[in-house]
Amino acid sequence: MYNYYKPFPYYFNTPMYNGYTMYPYTYYHNTPMYNPNRFIELKDYGAAPFVVNIEDVTKQNNNFRTALWTGKHLQLTLMSINVGEDIGLEIHPNLDQFIRIEEGQGIVMMGDRKDNLDFQRKVYDDYAFIIPAGTWHNLINTGNKPIKLYSIYAPPQHPYGTIHETKADAEAAEQNYN
Repeated sequence: MYNYYKPFPYYFNTPMYNGYTMYPYTYYHNTPMYNPNRFIELKDYGAAPFVVNIEDVTKQNNNFRTALWTGKHLQLTLMSINVGEDIGLEIHPNLDQFIRIEEGQGIVMMGDRKDNLDFQRKVYDDYAFIIPAGTWHNLINTGNKPIKLYSIYAPPQHPYGTIHETKADAEAAEQNYN
């Protein structure tokens, strides 16, 4: 019978004591800044099969909007909303949208009319919300760091390969696209 009160003699990843807790591996081993293999090129990978650590790429993105994957019926975009900025009041008449916040905090507002955003909730890390087609909505950054989020549109909302470095770029592109 094994004695669980003694250290494991054949422990594969030897625990390290950092003064507070026992870790089976060093902290920096899993952080992107110390493991360059965790960074991927942020571009649209098209309709091919695709696997990614969504949290890592979402936090890696510093563009206002980056289309990461665009298929026939679905699109995955990454966004970074600067402090004090917002996505912009908008409506998508023919598509549903899913948003998950990986980092930051803000207020999401939705409503059936542009002047009646009666649904308001505080959102922050690990919160997700769904915007039904035909619903006016906006997300305002109320925190002290950028909101890092990913959004899934069904069907796709932006042209294949969309990258908007700033909100102004996004607004100008939407004017030209519409």
